[in-house]
Amino acid sequence: MDIDDVEQIAVLGAGNMGHGIAEVATLAGYEVSMRDINEEFVQNGYEQVEWSLDKLAEKDQITQGEADAALDRLVPVVDLEVAVGDADVVIEAVPEKMDIKKEVYREVEEYAPEEAIFATNTSSLSVTELSEVCDRPEQFCGMHFFNPPVRMQLVEVISGAHTADETLDTIESLAEAMGKTPVRVRKDSPGFIVNRVLVPLMNEAAWIVQADDATIEEVDSTTKFDIGLPMGSFELADQVGIDVGYHVLEYMHQELGDAYQPCPLLAEKVEKDELGRKTGRGFYDYENGGAQIPTDKGREDIQKRLLALMANEVAGLVAEDVADPADIDRAVKLGAGFPDGPAKMADDYGLAALVEALDELYEETGAERYVVESSLRELAESDAGFYGPADESDDETSYETLGVEVDGRVGHIELQRPHRMNTISSELLEELGTAIDELEAEDDVRAILLTGAGERAFSAGADVQSMAAGGANPLDAVELSKLGQETFGKLEEADAPVVAGIDGYCLGGGMELATCADMRVAGRSAELGQPEHNLGLLPGWGGTQRLRHIVGEGRAKEIIFTAERYDAERMAEYGFLNEVVEEPTERAWELARDLAAGPPVAQRFTKRAMLAGRGDTDAGLEVESQAFGHLMNTDDLMEGVTAFMGDEEPEFEGK
Repeated sequence: MDIDDVEQIAVLGAGNMGHGIAEVATLAGYEVSMRDINEEFVQNGYEQVEWSLDKLAEKDQITQGEADAALDRLVPVVDLEVAVGDADVVIEAVPEKMDIKKEVYREVEEYAPEEAIFATNTSSLSVTELSEVCDRPEQFCGMHFFNPPVRMQLVEVISGAHTADETLDTIESLAEAMGKTPVRVRKDSPGFIVNRVLVPLMNEAAWIVQADDATIEEVDSTTKFDIGLPMGSFELADQVGIDVGYHVLEYMHQELGDAYQPCPLLAEKVEKDELGRKTGRGFYDYENGGAQIPTDKGREDIQKRLLALMANEVAGLVAEDVADPADIDRAVKLGAGFPDGPAKMADDYGLAALVEALDELYEETGAERYVVESSLRELAESDAGFYGPADESDDETSYETLGVEVDGRVGHIELQRPHRMNTISSELLEELGTAIDELEAEDDVRAILLTGAGERAFSAGADVQSMAAGGANPLDAVELSKLGQETFGKLEEADAPVVAGIDGYCLGGGMELATCADMRVAGRSAELGQPEHNLGLLPGWGGTQRLRHIVGEGRAKEIIFTAERYDAERMAEYGFLNEVVEEPTERAWELARDLAAGPPVAQRFTKRAMLAGRGDTDAGLEVESQAFGHLMNTDDLMEGVTAFMGDEEPEFEGK
């Protein structure tokens, strides 16, 4: 079956994952039947979809008409034959129990059309074993959404032992049609990619505390602020549900051996029914303040130990041909919100040091989880890294947090941290400075365009979490502020005009970045603001100075002091945005190309005169008069006058 043949989707299960997948599918324009075992479950799931669609409309992420149309395409049913009888794709999201899932597929096989594809949303169970219950194992695969499906970008598309390539291609295309990023899992292995990295990481955190090698506070401070994960390891276990992680570990232990033996500390919590946030108590007490993680309790030895465990898992996945390092990193960043992928983090730390740490731990404990994968040891000994040795002959700059390209006369810089809402880290700042310098040095670049990857954010601000690591040293904070001010200032000082295309959130440091563009185009659903006062901070990358030159001091104070979020129309009224449109990226590209066709010498001097006049009008006027005289002797002026007289479009060469 080809993606063009898919019109009707059946979702089995109306719980959190089921109704979330159903919502994503109907928003993508598909006719969806959502089925559960009784009317109460189905109706509750339907009401959750209705509530979520209304919230999306309330936030202007979709129109109310689109929300109503999506709900009209969703049919809640209890009768299984009605649910799957006309389905092109059946997505199963029933409880994570092998026996339950097998029984469901035995029933579905009886009613579903012969050509229908079956896709299980299992997070760790064997896709191959489930497929063998059916008469169509070649039309069976995994389609693992992440919670909540409406917000999370990743979908793991898992091949069973019998899955046809055509089936995988269709399900990947379906995920893309739903606005998701599919990552193919080439081999059916417990935990697939994300859980194969994440669950052992949480298990190792528990072993560290179990052995009295560190406290929960120290482990979570390390993982959240030193490594930069969205949550501390124990905080995440509480959020997901300690029982959920524990049962996945039990399955991995059963299938993969003693390296995945669950820590007794996890078993103890499950036995006590202290499962985390959902029961009010887990590793933290949620009836008494919840997780309060210090920023300055991280330890280097904990960081090395956890990175070493992750590196070993990555090596195992690559050796088993489950996925390559790039796909592993992409999946973990999108599915778990890591700042960088585990392969990249391991390479940056140094594989030799991580292998040494594992060897020492194995010698000390004899635990199977510290046995070094042979491929990891080989990479460490060869100094190659997961991504291979650096190519010293390649002069092209490599960017980790940005996409940088030249398209015609437009230099395009895209912030590429969509898994972190394109938040700005110190690494991104440094790369941004380099990118601006390189584009400025390109003779062919006559305009610069700034955008953010993904649909959720231009940039949601500074990566506050990573910046708080180690207790947020004041001297380091001063240097970080100066780095941001200087880097963003390069855009103001650039000879080429700069356009910012703003889609989604543009907050804090992201708005300060956009402030340094010469023109700003935003989508109607964009949200802008300087929320630093809500954190007890102030805009530190030029916002206190630059914003007032655009909207006036009164409006700048209002935006900063209230720390509120403003819609695009209001910011256009304030003069911050030049245009508010339906397709901001498309319009920003159009504007950048128009500016790139303009007179580069005149544009350069115009920017210089305006910048010089900010603090001293007379100085600005002096630059203006000198520039005016200089432009009288340029080829561009003659080209402009000639084209004007001939009623033609000028072709400026910057001479």
